[in-house]
Amino acid sequence: MGLIVQKFGGSSVANAERVMNVAKIVTDTYKQGNDVVVVVSAQGDTTDDLIAKAKEINENATKREMDMLLASGEQISIALLAMAIQSMGFPVISLLGWQAGFSTNSVYSAARIRKINTDRLKMELGNKKIVVVAGFQGLNDKEDITTLGRGGSDTSAVAIASALQADKCQIFTDVDGVYTADPRKVKNAKKLQEITYDEMLELATLGAQVLNNRSVEMAKKYNVELEVISSLNPIPGTIVKEVAKMEKMLVRGVTKDTDVARISIVGLTDVPGIAFKIFSKLAAKDINVDIILQSVGRNNTKDIAFTVSKDNAPVAIQALRDLPFVDEDLPIECDTDVAKVSVVGAGMETHPGTASKMFEALYNNDINIQMISTSEIKISVLIDAKDADKAVIAVHDAFLGA
Repeated sequence: MGLIVQKFGGSSVANAERVMNVAKIVTDTYKQGNDVVVVVSAQGDTTDDLIAKAKEINENATKREMDMLLASGEQISIALLAMAIQSMGFPVISLLGWQAGFSTNSVYSAARIRKINTDRLKMELGNKKIVVVAGFQGLNDKEDITTLGRGGSDTSAVAIASALQADKCQIFTDVDGVYTADPRKVKNAKKLQEITYDEMLELATLGAQVLNNRSVEMAKKYNVELEVISSLNPIPGTIVKEVAKMEKMLVRGVTKDTDVARISIVGLTDVPGIAFKIFSKLAAKDINVDIILQSVGRNNTKDIAFTVSKDNAPVAIQALRDLPFVDEDLPIECDTDVAKVSVVGAGMETHPGTASKMFEALYNNDINIQMISTSEIKISVLIDAKDADKAVIAVHDAFLGA
């Protein structure tokens, strides 16, 4: 048959019953004649619980020690799943990230995969074992454990699928595919049969929590076909690939992101190079900036506003204060009660009027727009956080029907 990589998130292995359910899915795939590599996240809320335990001891623990702690969550889940598969009479072995050959850089808590030495994986598969791998982790040049950041198990799975040239990479979640909006919030959200890498990457980056954006980026780069599928409801999911049937859909999804802070610097001197100095300083601090707005210069001054993640806001503000032209009297405002609502669809590129339709839907619901960002396949607006759910429903109804 073929080689299948399957990834299961924390909710899929949250308790003993669900671990046994995953074991059945995995062994059924194995019984069909496939080689199987399984990538598993930490159980349920384990990662959040470990973070809370760390804060009880040290609010300012180093990222290296946090990686050492957080990597233990996956060690528990892979061992339990391997035990479940053993109990069903199948050959299996569990491997930590480093045992599976994951080599990363040394950016603790957000490491990037440098390479995967597949020798151990190929040996175990050659011995006809089901291989259960701890997602989200690897080893750097110092032989320190590193983690890949939130959603890193998706990235681990895609990386293995790419390195082993797997026939398919299945991402099992608690939803049965990719929807046009969060089906828990938008009653008429529709499941997509297919979606392109570019559309999925935008949705993942803009707040959709089905797939990690780095995993989609890697899947696109190495042409790994993904399937987003439910671990609890055995029906076909959503295929993510290079070209998808458009199904006459202008918009493929509507998302919201509440992990946003808007920072504004008021009264900057209106001279060349100010924007460069600001954003190069933020880049040096590894701060990702999203929407940027610069006012028209007046009275030899201008204002610049931009968005970052909430966690990065304090670091960004301090970085700005360190700039020689940002003195103590220059106002820096930070608003964390904002949300970003976005529409995504490759069809937007050839259909004029998409922005006006979105803005009309917001206007009809008395929702004020603070900032706007666009690309060929997405439009994002910054609004008050309290209006986020209402905005998603309004925009979804405008494009995809009530």
